[in-house]
Amino acid sequence: MSIEPIYFRGRRFWVLRDDLIGGEFNGNKARKLAFLLNSNLNHINRIISYGSSQSNAMYSISLLAKMRGVKFIYFTNHICDFLLNNPCGNYAYALKNGMEIRLSDNPSQSAKNECKDSQDIFIPEGVAMSKAELGFKEQAKIIMDFAKKNGIKFDIFLPSGTGCSAAFLAKNLNDMSVWSVPCVGDAKYLKEQISTLDPFNKVKILNPPKKYHFGKLYLEIYEIYKELLDSCGVEFELLYDGVGWLTLMANLDIFKGEILYIHQGGMLGNITLLDRYRRKFDM
Repeated sequence: MSIEPIYFRGRRFWVLRDDLIGGEFNGNKARKLAFLLNSNLNHINRIISYGSSQSNAMYSISLLAKMRGVKFIYFTNHICDFLLNNPCGNYAYALKNGMEIRLSDNPSQSAKNECKDSQDIFIPEGVAMSKAELGFKEQAKIIMDFAKKNGIKFDIFLPSGTGCSAAFLAKNLNDMSVWSVPCVGDAKYLKEQISTLDPFNKVKILNPPKKYHFGKLYLEIYEIYKELLDSCGVEFELLYDGVGWLTLMANLDIFKGEILYIHQGGMLGNITLLDRYRRKFDM
Protein backbone atom coordinates (compact mmCIF):
# COMPACT_ATOMS: atom_id res chain seq x y z
CA MET A 1 0.00 0.00 0.00
CA SER A 2 1.13 3.62 -0.43
CA ILE A 3 0.27 7.23 0.26
CA GLU A 4 0.14 9.24 -2.94
CA PRO A 5 -1.09 12.68 -4.07
CA ILE A 6 -4.01 13.22 -6.43
CA TYR A 7 -5.21 16.52 -7.87
CA PHE A 8 -8.95 17.01 -7.97
CA ARG A 9 -10.82 20.19 -8.88
CA GLY A 10 -7.62 22.21 -8.61
CA ARG A 11 -6.61 20.98 -5.17
CA ARG A 12 -4.12 18.43 -3.91
CA PHE A 13 -5.33 15.56 -1.76
CA TRP A 14 -3.33 12.67 -0.37
CA VAL A 15 -4.78 9.16 -0.61
CA LEU A 16 -3.82 6.14 1.47
CA ARG A 17 -4.23 3.33 -1.06
CA ASP A 18 -5.42 0.50 1.16
CA ASP A 19 -7.13 -0.80 -1.98
CA LEU A 20 -3.64 -1.80 -3.13
CA ILE A 21 -2.80 -4.00 -0.14
CA GLY A 22 -1.32 -7.14 -1.63
CA GLY A 23 -3.03 -10.50 -1.90
CA GLU A 24 -6.73 -11.27 -2.12
CA PHE A 25 -7.61 -9.10 0.87
CA ASN A 26 -7.57 -5.34 0.51
CA GLY A 27 -9.07 -2.21 1.98
CA ASN A 28 -10.44 -1.80 5.45
CA LYS A 29 -11.57 -5.42 5.59
CA ALA A 30 -7.92 -6.48 5.42
CA ARG A 31 -7.35 -4.18 8.39
CA LYS A 32 -10.39 -5.41 10.29
CA LEU A 33 -9.66 -9.08 9.69
CA ALA A 34 -5.92 -8.85 10.43
CA PHE A 35 -6.46 -10.52 13.81
CA LEU A 36 -7.96 -13.58 12.08
CA LEU A 37 -5.52 -13.59 9.17
CA ASN A 38 -2.72 -13.86 11.72
CA SER A 39 -4.45 -16.45 13.93
CA ASN A 40 -4.45 -20.22 14.02
CA LEU A 41 -8.02 -21.29 13.23
CA ASN A 42 -7.49 -25.04 13.48
CA HIS A 43 -9.89 -25.23 16.43
CA ILE A 44 -12.63 -23.31 14.61
CA ASN A 45 -15.42 -25.07 12.69
CA ARG A 46 -17.62 -22.15 11.69
CA ILE A 47 -17.60 -18.39 11.24
CA ILE A 48 -21.01 -16.78 11.69
CA SER A 49 -21.92 -13.23 10.73
CA TYR A 50 -24.72 -11.05 9.37
CA GLY A 51 -25.40 -7.92 7.33
CA SER A 52 -26.50 -6.87 3.86
CA SER A 53 -26.48 -9.19 0.86
CA GLN A 54 -23.85 -7.09 -0.94
CA SER A 55 -21.60 -6.42 2.05
CA ASN A 56 -17.85 -6.05 1.49
CA ALA A 57 -17.31 -7.69 4.88
CA MET A 58 -19.42 -10.68 3.82
CA TYR A 59 -17.21 -11.28 0.79
CA SER A 60 -13.97 -10.84 2.74
CA ILE A 61 -15.06 -13.24 5.49
CA SER A 62 -16.13 -15.78 2.86
CA LEU A 63 -12.67 -15.60 1.32
CA LEU A 64 -10.99 -16.06 4.69
CA ALA A 65 -13.25 -19.02 5.50
CA LYS A 66 -12.45 -20.64 2.16
CA MET A 67 -8.71 -20.16 2.65
CA ARG A 68 -8.84 -21.72 6.11
CA GLY A 69 -11.30 -24.49 5.31
CA VAL A 70 -13.90 -23.14 7.74
CA LYS A 71 -17.68 -23.12 7.17
CA PHE A 72 -19.19 -19.64 6.82
CA ILE A 73 -22.84 -18.97 7.68
CA TYR A 74 -24.25 -15.53 6.95
CA PHE A 75 -27.63 -14.07 7.88
CA THR A 76 -29.38 -11.27 6.00
CA ASN A 77 -32.91 -9.88 6.03
CA HIS A 78 -33.36 -9.43 2.29
CA ILE A 79 -32.05 -10.50 -1.09
CA CYS A 80 -33.67 -8.62 -3.95
CA ASP A 81 -35.20 -10.56 -6.85
CA PHE A 82 -32.68 -9.14 -9.32
CA LEU A 83 -29.76 -10.41 -7.24
CA LEU A 84 -31.37 -13.80 -6.74
CA ASN A 85 -31.87 -14.19 -10.48
CA ASN A 86 -28.62 -12.51 -11.51
CA PRO A 87 -25.98 -13.21 -8.83
CA CYS A 88 -23.15 -10.69 -9.12
CA GLY A 89 -20.65 -8.65 -7.12
CA ASN A 90 -19.91 -9.51 -3.50
CA TYR A 91 -22.95 -11.79 -3.27
CA ALA A 92 -21.90 -13.96 -6.21
CA TYR A 93 -18.26 -14.21 -5.16
CA ALA A 94 -19.17 -15.04 -1.56
CA LEU A 95 -21.44 -17.86 -2.77
CA LYS A 96 -18.59 -19.18 -4.94
CA ASN A 97 -16.41 -19.17 -1.85
CA GLY A 98 -18.88 -21.53 -0.17
CA MET A 99 -20.89 -19.12 1.94
CA GLU A 100 -24.19 -20.44 3.27
CA ILE A 101 -26.64 -17.54 3.31
CA ARG A 102 -29.81 -17.57 5.39
CA LEU A 103 -32.74 -15.15 5.50
CA SER A 104 -33.94 -13.82 8.85
CA ASP A 105 -36.20 -11.04 10.07
CA ASN A 106 -33.58 -10.39 12.77
CA PRO A 107 -30.18 -11.29 11.29
CA SER A 108 -28.18 -10.08 14.29
CA GLN A 109 -30.08 -12.20 16.79
CA SER A 110 -30.21 -15.21 14.45
CA ALA A 111 -26.44 -15.09 14.00
CA LYS A 112 -25.87 -14.91 17.76
CA ASN A 113 -28.29 -17.78 18.35
CA GLU A 114 -26.49 -19.90 15.74
CA CYS A 115 -23.23 -19.78 17.71
CA LYS A 116 -23.10 -22.98 19.74
CA ASP A 117 -19.69 -23.25 21.38
CA SER A 118 -16.03 -22.17 21.32
CA GLN A 119 -15.62 -23.74 17.87
CA ASP A 120 -17.82 -21.00 16.40
CA ILE A 121 -16.58 -17.44 15.80
CA PHE A 122 -19.21 -14.69 15.79
CA ILE A 123 -18.35 -11.59 13.75
CA PRO A 124 -20.71 -8.62 14.03
CA GLU A 125 -21.81 -6.63 11.00
CA GLY A 126 -18.92 -4.78 9.37
CA VAL A 127 -16.44 -6.61 11.66
CA ALA A 128 -17.15 -3.89 14.25
CA MET A 129 -15.42 -5.55 17.20
CA SER A 130 -12.55 -4.79 19.55
CA LYS A 131 -10.23 -7.37 17.98
CA ALA A 132 -10.37 -5.44 14.71
CA GLU A 133 -8.14 -2.75 16.24
CA LEU A 134 -4.98 -4.71 15.44
CA GLY A 135 -4.96 -3.82 11.74
CA PHE A 136 -5.51 -0.11 12.40
CA LYS A 137 -2.49 0.08 14.65
CA GLU A 138 -0.40 -0.76 11.60
CA GLN A 139 -2.38 1.69 9.45
CA ALA A 140 -1.79 4.48 11.97
CA LYS A 141 1.93 3.73 12.02
CA ILE A 142 2.12 3.97 8.22
CA ILE A 143 0.44 7.38 8.32
CA MET A 144 2.56 8.73 11.18
CA ASP A 145 5.82 7.51 9.59
CA PHE A 146 4.92 9.12 6.26
CA ALA A 147 3.84 12.38 7.90
CA LYS A 148 7.04 12.61 9.94
CA LYS A 149 9.27 11.81 6.97
CA ASN A 150 7.59 14.42 4.76
CA GLY A 151 6.93 17.08 7.38
CA ILE A 152 3.14 16.96 6.91
CA LYS A 153 0.36 17.22 9.47
CA PHE A 154 -2.71 15.50 8.07
CA ASP A 155 -6.42 16.00 8.55
CA ILE A 156 -7.65 12.47 7.84
CA PHE A 157 -11.00 11.73 6.24
CA LEU A 158 -12.89 8.50 5.61
CA PRO A 159 -16.56 7.58 5.19
CA SER A 160 -18.11 5.22 7.73
CA GLY A 161 -20.67 2.46 8.08
CA THR A 162 -20.25 1.14 11.62
CA GLY A 163 -17.42 3.61 12.30
CA CYS A 164 -15.02 0.83 13.25
CA SER A 165 -12.21 2.00 10.94
CA ALA A 166 -12.48 5.63 12.02
CA ALA A 167 -12.64 4.75 15.72
CA PHE A 168 -9.57 2.54 15.81
CA LEU A 169 -7.53 4.71 13.45
CA ALA A 170 -8.19 7.80 15.58
CA LYS A 171 -7.37 5.87 18.75
CA ASN A 172 -3.90 4.98 17.46
CA LEU A 173 -2.89 8.30 15.90
CA ASN A 174 -0.96 11.08 17.60
CA ASP A 175 -1.65 14.76 16.94
CA MET A 176 -3.84 14.28 13.85
CA SER A 177 -7.58 14.79 13.39
CA VAL A 178 -9.83 12.06 12.01
CA TRP A 179 -13.05 13.09 10.29
CA SER A 180 -15.86 10.90 9.02
CA VAL A 181 -19.36 10.98 7.55
CA PRO A 182 -22.21 8.51 8.18
CA CYS A 183 -23.17 6.45 5.14
CA VAL A 184 -25.51 4.11 7.05
CA GLY A 185 -27.89 5.91 9.39
CA ASP A 186 -27.30 9.44 10.65
CA ALA A 187 -24.61 11.23 12.66
CA LYS A 188 -26.24 10.24 15.98
CA TYR A 189 -26.15 6.55 14.99
CA LEU A 190 -22.52 6.78 13.88
CA LYS A 191 -21.48 8.53 17.08
CA GLU A 192 -23.16 5.82 19.15
CA GLN A 193 -21.46 3.06 17.15
CA ILE A 194 -18.03 4.66 17.47
CA SER A 195 -18.49 5.31 21.20
CA THR A 196 -19.33 1.63 21.73
CA LEU A 197 -15.92 0.71 20.28
CA ASP A 198 -14.00 3.56 21.95
CA PRO A 199 -15.81 5.67 24.58
CA PHE A 200 -12.98 8.22 24.50
CA ASN A 201 -12.86 8.51 20.71
CA LYS A 202 -11.66 11.66 18.97
CA VAL A 203 -13.51 11.20 15.67
CA LYS A 204 -15.12 14.34 14.25
CA ILE A 205 -18.35 13.66 12.36
CA LEU A 206 -19.62 15.67 9.40
CA ASN A 207 -23.11 15.51 7.94
CA PRO A 208 -23.45 14.80 4.20
CA PRO A 209 -24.74 17.62 1.97
CA LYS A 210 -28.16 15.93 2.04
CA LYS A 211 -29.70 12.74 3.36
CA TYR A 212 -28.54 9.75 1.34
CA HIS A 213 -30.43 6.51 1.86
CA PHE A 214 -27.97 3.63 1.93
CA GLY A 215 -28.08 1.58 -1.27
CA LYS A 216 -30.28 4.06 -3.14
CA LEU A 217 -28.95 5.45 -6.42
CA TYR A 218 -28.13 9.16 -6.74
CA LEU A 219 -26.86 10.68 -9.96
CA GLU A 220 -24.44 13.04 -8.17
CA ILE A 221 -22.76 10.05 -6.51
CA TYR A 222 -22.12 8.41 -9.87
CA GLU A 223 -20.96 11.73 -11.32
CA ILE A 224 -18.30 12.36 -8.66
CA TYR A 225 -17.19 8.71 -8.91
CA LYS A 226 -16.74 9.16 -12.68
CA GLU A 227 -15.05 12.55 -12.30
CA LEU A 228 -12.51 11.13 -9.85
CA LEU A 229 -11.86 8.16 -12.11
CA ASP A 230 -11.42 10.31 -15.22
CA SER A 231 -9.39 13.13 -13.68
CA CYS A 232 -7.26 11.20 -11.15
CA GLY A 233 -7.17 7.69 -12.58
CA VAL A 234 -8.30 6.21 -9.27
CA GLU A 235 -11.46 4.14 -8.88
CA PHE A 236 -13.30 4.62 -5.60
CA GLU A 237 -16.16 2.63 -4.14
CA LEU A 238 -19.63 3.96 -4.95
CA LEU A 239 -21.70 3.36 -1.80
CA TYR A 240 -19.35 4.92 0.73
CA ASP A 241 -16.77 6.92 -1.22
CA GLY A 242 -19.42 8.69 -3.29
CA VAL A 243 -20.97 10.15 -0.14
CA GLY A 244 -17.48 10.62 1.30
CA TRP A 245 -16.17 12.76 -1.53
CA LEU A 246 -19.39 14.80 -1.84
CA THR A 247 -19.17 15.56 1.89
CA LEU A 248 -15.46 16.32 1.76
CA MET A 249 -15.83 18.76 -1.13
CA ALA A 250 -18.72 20.52 0.62
CA ASN A 251 -16.62 21.12 3.76
CA LEU A 252 -13.14 21.99 2.51
CA ASP A 253 -13.04 25.24 4.44
CA ILE A 254 -13.00 23.51 7.85
CA PHE A 255 -9.78 21.56 7.24
CA LYS A 256 -6.60 23.28 8.39
CA GLY A 257 -3.94 20.79 7.31
CA GLU A 258 -3.26 18.62 4.29
CA ILE A 259 -6.16 16.24 3.66
CA LEU A 260 -5.48 12.50 3.64
CA TYR A 261 -8.35 10.40 2.27
CA ILE A 262 -8.39 6.73 3.28
CA HIS A 263 -9.19 4.55 0.27
CA GLN A 264 -10.85 1.56 1.91
CA GLY A 265 -11.19 -0.68 -1.14
CA GLY A 266 -14.44 -2.54 -1.73
CA MET A 267 -14.65 -1.97 -5.49
CA LEU A 268 -15.99 -5.47 -6.09
CA GLY A 269 -19.37 -4.09 -5.07
CA ASN A 270 -19.14 -1.55 -7.89
CA ILE A 271 -19.91 -4.30 -10.41
CA THR A 272 -23.50 -4.53 -9.22
CA LEU A 273 -23.90 -0.82 -8.53
CA LEU A 274 -22.62 0.30 -11.93
CA ASP A 275 -25.08 -2.06 -13.62
CA ARG A 276 -27.90 -0.57 -11.53
CA TYR A 277 -26.82 2.98 -12.44
CA ARG A 278 -26.73 2.11 -16.14
CA ARG A 279 -30.21 0.65 -16.01
CA LYS A 280 -31.77 3.44 -13.93
CA PHE A 281 -30.21 6.40 -15.72
CA ASP A 282 -30.04 4.76 -19.15
CA MET A 283 -26.26 5.20 -19.45
